[in-house]
Amino acid sequence: MNYILSDGPQRKSLLPFTFTRPVAEIRIGILTIKEKWEKYLNAEISFKTEEYLSEKYPMTEAADNVVIIASYLPNPQLLETIRSLKEGDAIFHEDKVVAYNTKNPKDDVDFSEYTIVKYAGDILTVDHTWDIFSKNGEALQADFNLITKGRKSAPISDTNRLTCPENIFLEEGAKVEHSILNATKGPIYIGKNAEIWEGCMVRGALALCDNAVVKMGAKMYGPTTIGPYGKVCGEVNNSVIFGYSSKGHDGYLGNAVLGEWCNIGADSNNSNLKNNYAKVRLWNYATEKFDHTGLQFCGLMMGDHSKTAINTMFNTGTVIGVNANIYVPGFPRNFVPSFSWGGASGFSTYMPKKAFEAAAVMMERRGVEFDDKEARILEHVFELTKKWRNY
Repeated sequence: MNYILSDGPQRKSLLPFTFTRPVAEIRIGILTIKEKWEKYLNAEISFKTEEYLSEKYPMTEAADNVVIIASYLPNPQLLETIRSLKEGDAIFHEDKVVAYNTKNPKDDVDFSEYTIVKYAGDILTVDHTWDIFSKNGEALQADFNLITKGRKSAPISDTNRLTCPENIFLEEGAKVEHSILNATKGPIYIGKNAEIWEGCMVRGALALCDNAVVKMGAKMYGPTTIGPYGKVCGEVNNSVIFGYSSKGHDGYLGNAVLGEWCNIGADSNNSNLKNNYAKVRLWNYATEKFDHTGLQFCGLMMGDHSKTAINTMFNTGTVIGVNANIYVPGFPRNFVPSFSWGGASGFSTYMPKKAFEAAAVMMERRGVEFDDKEARILEHVFELTKKWRNY
């Protein structure tokens, strides 16, 4: 059986992160959604996504295909239901499609012609940007159980102080020295060649993915995920960083999500709680307005390739698009469109040529090429987001 992960109707509500990737490439817990499904299904999976993303994230078709809506995370019960699908079957959960079996995955689907299979079991979904951090604890625990089952952790240095060491797992090449790790409230997972420097205080849940680094004196509490090649320091609380991004200095990041290739300047901070303790509203690209999150704690959402200068401050519930460059004193507005340059005193358009030059240099430092494929995606995002750059 050929499996395909489709963006589904949730894609717009997951912008700005899905401007530059399919829904399936969102990281929540330890793994991306695609990586989770591949481990559960023991199969390679392709994408059904926007046309401009398909060059980088293609779809593989076969005679028999199961299309899964990527905002649904796998679990054993759902996996069993999906494996039982026959041609013309579709799984629905609370009147929403979860997966369907089809000969023609590219075609639009008329589910009135399908046999509906009702799924009433537990299910974890990523429907909004704020779900990525607010549901990260549950996803991280599930990934930890999946990845470490039947395996033994690499040894951890006796220079550390450990609480609940049975909930701490180090992959090969991971290094932790002279730090405090408390896994009472959630697991601590340290990926291959990842490193926690001296003097760090870590309270789980934490996922430090392959080749990521926590620098000296950091305070990490959870549930927090630092994606591959990420670098963090300062105070980080219940945040998800997809990968290749840096928050390398002091400052607070809380109830936040950062995409890839972001950089947070020294002593930058975000608020995650309103002064009147009201529930937070957050910009939603799908509705083009500030929607109620139902959350009292909600910080910063930042799209790929965006960066801040030192001492940048963000209000509660701020959304930053792709390739934004934020600087100057004061609080910028709580929705900054993609390809914006400036801050509280105002913005101008960050032209693609200059944005791409910066991206190429940053990526080269990590041994990754900024190629024409990446440029074409970002050029398309620049055009898609013009309507919001009404400075």
